[in-house]
Amino acid sequence: MKLRSLLAMPGLRLEVVTGEDGLDRPIRWVVTTDLLDPGRYLRGRELVLTGLVWRTGPADSEAFVAALAGAGVSGLAAWDLALGAIPDDLVEACRRHRLPLFKVPEDVAFATVTEEVVRHLSSARAADLTALLDRHRRLVEGTGLDAVLDLVGHCHVLAPTGRVVAGPAPADPAALAAAFLTAPRFPHHVPAQDVSLFPVSPADTPRVADWFVALEGDFADWPPERRTLAGELAAIVALERARLRADDRSSQDIVSAAVAGDVFPMPEGFGSPVVAVAASAHGSLRPGELRTVLSEVVPAPRPVVGLLDGEAVALVPCAGQDVAAAVQDALGPLAPGLAGTRIAVGVSGAVGDGGTAAPPDLRGAVEEARHARRLAATRPSPVCVVRHDELATHVLLLASVPDDVRQMFRVRLLDPLHSYDRAHGAGLVRTLEAFLRNSGSWTRCAEELHLHVNSVRYRIQRIQELTGRDLSRMEDRVDFFLALLV
Repeated sequence: MKLRSLLAMPGLRLEVVTGEDGLDRPIRWVVTTDLLDPGRYLRGRELVLTGLVWRTGPADSEAFVAALAGAGVSGLAAWDLALGAIPDDLVEACRRHRLPLFKVPEDVAFATVTEEVVRHLSSARAADLTALLDRHRRLVEGTGLDAVLDLVGHCHVLAPTGRVVAGPAPADPAALAAAFLTAPRFPHHVPAQDVSLFPVSPADTPRVADWFVALEGDFADWPPERRTLAGELAAIVALERARLRADDRSSQDIVSAAVAGDVFPMPEGFGSPVVAVAASAHGSLRPGELRTVLSEVVPAPRPVVGLLDGEAVALVPCAGQDVAAAVQDALGPLAPGLAGTRIAVGVSGAVGDGGTAAPPDLRGAVEEARHARRLAATRPSPVCVVRHDELATHVLLLASVPDDVRQMFRVRLLDPLHSYDRAHGAGLVRTLEAFLRNSGSWTRCAEELHLHVNSVRYRIQRIQELTGRDLSRMEDRVDFFLALLV
């Protein structure tokens, strides 16, 4: 079968965007992926389908197309439902790498394209066609992974939180997840449960945003055939994971509509009251990966999660549960896999009373969650969750101020004191903190610092000389208090 044959399939209505001179390339197979670098799962001469979930900017298009061209792919078929078009940078990357690119109509599912191509490819292999389509159907329906794992034997697919994605539950999922997050390399054998762990995604994917496969036995003792089987199984799981993410495009539309205050249909059975959760990452975790992490830690089977200005935002039916506590409990075990990345999360109050939450309510909940997230980002913990009820303090003002403004305010007021302390070991900052903590009481401050009152007076005088402020004035005390807080 050649790429040109795709244009003759009336049910697909594919259009050539670029690469007309390559339409005589043969198609060996069809693969759906939304991995940024799917090269290791490709063998050449595939038709690749993608919903562009991997794309966070123009540079990603070059990386994605280069990986396809390097693997010898025959052609690419794509559509971005959120954008409503194929980005120009993807078209240009395909043109540079001479990779034929097709546009998939918005109303044509990737599963339809896959089944049609598979049907044509398999015309000469009728004996295998029934089993092949049955496996594909089960994968499309979301039940296929268990069917595949049944063929492999004692095997599990887990998320880094310890959630069992497919297969029977292992003896201690949390221990396997901890081993996955801290393994020095892969494959990794866990002697306590005698299983070997394999990551699902490419090596540059943060472990907190990945799934992993646990297979019975020590991989070091396996024959080459079983090692190959493990790699192929991981590839199948990766494709199923990408398919689930691509099929959930409506979540982004719902989050965008909620922020705009528009009316929109929630998923069937979603329920209310609803809580909004906002998360940001400070480190190497990319926005799409943060969205994956948030999807895992919020307490809902299929949460509505989208991206908003680099933040991940989720709408969660709370049904009386403490969403903030559940998120904190789920994020805690992920800390060993964050590798220096800090995650800040804000959780709103519940909106809706058993009916459907009105758009203005959801918009307010999202804004409340984002304010709480900004407050969480000011705290040093690698994983911090702030509830909406913490916002009724002076700290809300600081959370809404841009980082560069807060930094300038702190530096201008406190840097003279830090510089003096480094040069003279005078303890001015520590004295200032104690003085404010004791409401300006010389005696209590001296007792706390184990100093004579005259020593405290001398230090406060030095603070005033260095900063030009007067600590007898309430305005200056407030400025110092806020500067120390940020």
